[in-house]
Amino acid sequence: MIRLGAGRPDRIVAVGAHCDDIAIGAGGTLLAMCLARPGLRVDALVLSGGGSEREQEEQAALAAFCPAADLRLTVHKLPDGRLPAHWEEAKAAVEELRARTEPDLVLAPRTDDAHQDHRGLAKLIPTAFRDHLVLGYEIVKWDGDLGRLAAYQPLSPEIAEQKVRLLQEHYPSQRHRPWYDREAFLGLARIRGIECHERYAEAFAVTKLTLNLGG
Repeated sequence: MIRLGAGRPDRIVAVGAHCDDIAIGAGGTLLAMCLARPGLRVDALVLSGGGSEREQEEQAALAAFCPAADLRLTVHKLPDGRLPAHWEEAKAAVEELRARTEPDLVLAPRTDDAHQDHRGLAKLIPTAFRDHLVLGYEIVKWDGDLGRLAAYQPLSPEIAEQKVRLLQEHYPSQRHRPWYDREAFLGLARIRGIECHERYAEAFAVTKLTLNLGG
């Protein structure tokens, strides 16, 4: 298996349509990167949940998922499930994020995610971050939209377990959901790990990737 790295990133952008999207889709990757590189700057943007208990959950959760990082989180108040009707506000939020950072990596939803909010945000990202490596994370849901992904971040058993623990600890508002449990999160990580010859992993979609194999 060929492993291509993006060097040692100094700045990351992580975006989600809802509070908990980033942690579910890329929480293990954030943990691994922030533990390996203290002081890493993480600019996080969430489009909904602002001013509610969910924003408080997100603040505490991302602080835990990004230990020793320079975390800068913005949570907006777009209504859940209505992003297509608030396209201009969403686009303005993404453009404002782009204006304040030059990231080495962008973590965002997949463009083929079945949830309209996730999909809408994913389609906005390339309009602002045109020359950046964008990894599209996956979120398990009843829609059954999990697919065949191209990029993998292996997770140690310790990181995988810590991700599940933090998800359960920091998002009490979501515990009632039938899919929000240890088996779902760890099970998907185990499957993605099998696909890349590791114990656990998070998988990502890549729509465009520029290589520098001769440099």
